[in-house]
Amino acid sequence: MKQAKIGTRAIWAGEKDSLAFGATQVPVVHSVSFGYDDMDEWYDVAIGKKKGHIYGRNTNPTVQAFEAKIKDLEGAKAATSFSTGMAAISNTLGTLLSPGDRIVSIKDTYGGTNKIFTEFLPKLNIDVVLCDTGDHEAIEKEVAKGCNVLYLETPTNPTVKITDIKRMAKVGKAAGAVVIVDNTFATPINQNPLALGADLVIHSATKYLGGHADALGGSVCGSEELVEAIYHYREINGATLDPMAAYLLLRGMKTLKLRVDKQCENALAVAKYLQTVDIVEAVHYPGLESHPGHSIATEQMKQYGGMLSFAVKGGVDTVRHLLPKLKYANRAANLGAVETVVGPSRTTSHVECTPEERAAMGIPEGLIRYSAGIEDIEDLLDDLEQAFQLLPENLFATT
Repeated sequence: MKQAKIGTRAIWAGEKDSLAFGATQVPVVHSVSFGYDDMDEWYDVAIGKKKGHIYGRNTNPTVQAFEAKIKDLEGAKAATSFSTGMAAISNTLGTLLSPGDRIVSIKDTYGGTNKIFTEFLPKLNIDVVLCDTGDHEAIEKEVAKGCNVLYLETPTNPTVKITDIKRMAKVGKAAGAVVIVDNTFATPINQNPLALGADLVIHSATKYLGGHADALGGSVCGSEELVEAIYHYREINGATLDPMAAYLLLRGMKTLKLRVDKQCENALAVAKYLQTVDIVEAVHYPGLESHPGHSIATEQMKQYGGMLSFAVKGGVDTVRHLLPKLKYANRAANLGAVETVVGPSRTTSHVECTPEERAAMGIPEGLIRYSAGIEDIEDLLDDLEQAFQLLPENLFATT
């Protein structure tokens, strides 16, 4: 029998082993511990010789089902989970890097990731090199100088810049580096980094995987050897995914394909509309032919994603007037939800950074991150139009 398509697998994959009592849905197992009358069996489970669970910080049936599903969708040999997306990133880097090591990445990573690179890793005597995103030649040169980890994020948050995964994976492996890709924006529906040569793929499951803005979580997928090492780091350091969150993420993932397809459709329509608005200075969306990474995105992505960003004339003043006028958008620090979510990077993706740090990363204070939801596109476009029309006439008098 041929393998099912990804939309079907999003519904069915990974759940059978965790069902109980004839139920058709994975139960939420809240028990912290799992008991054994047979001491030898208990020991075999504890050392991994036999399948089972002993303590919630290590493994849990509900959490295990979530891990099995994302493993399937990413085409991985193994997967492990975390309490948040940042826990997935920090635990993975903590597993793979030691004092004296060298990591190469890009300047446009998510703000929290960037803080790890600029604030925390240097304290551990780890050499961090951040290259201009999209400058593949510069990345290749730095990797060739020596590299333990090559860390990529594509599309980036919030500038939605694109990096050629296949090209970078090739140079990373030639240097003996572990190649990691944050696939949160693309989702496994649109992009599969492991199939393009990456060693590990990371998700903030809080975003598109869950899709309903009601559960925090993260995941890492890859080879059994790498994932086992990361799991061991996580089980000792304790960034465990909560069973209830795992259940909510599982439930959300059943509609992942439907949601992402609609969000991609809406995002492209919104991006095209914004190109016609006079006060919009720039629109960033890889689905636009004018986007610098459009050709690479077309090659490695199935669709262009539900995220875009745009810069407006008047900067922060315009943002203050514009966003509260939107009726069909939550003004919040989240993305990937069924509802449209908007916010400036200064209060969302890069709130941890100073204005100077954001400017150095090419993020103006007037940049708005727009996460398209699954609403009817006519309503989203009408909403944007009425919000622009309600801006004060004198807003740009001195700009």
